[in-house]
Amino acid sequence: MPSPSRPFVVIAEFRVKPGSLDAFLDLAHDDARSSVAGEPGCRAFDVAVSESDPLTVVFYEVYDDRAAFDAHLETPHLARFRAGFPALIEEERPVRFLARTASGAEAR
Repeated sequence: MPSPSRPFVVIAEFRVKPGSLDAFLDLAHDDARSSVAGEPGCRAFDVAVSESDPLTVVFYEVYDDRAAFDAHLETPHLARFRAGFPALIEEERPVRFLARTASGAEAR
């Protein structure tokens, strides 16, 4: 019997321009909400702001597998985010891809 695939995790990080955080978060929240609501393969999409550097924003996304993430790359809501965010950031840090091995939520 084949082993089930592990959830595919994406961590994206951005350094936002001063004065642009609200506009950036509006775009990010639209992408996150649309991903969870409209993509069956998207398990979670969290947007977090660093406590030590409030202009650093991190996305923590969990997909069923790489194919689900690849489908996310073709969505209209990601296209909206991609069109709007470059003018709002100073830096887009390298995206990290991981295979999740456990979730504390699964222990409930």
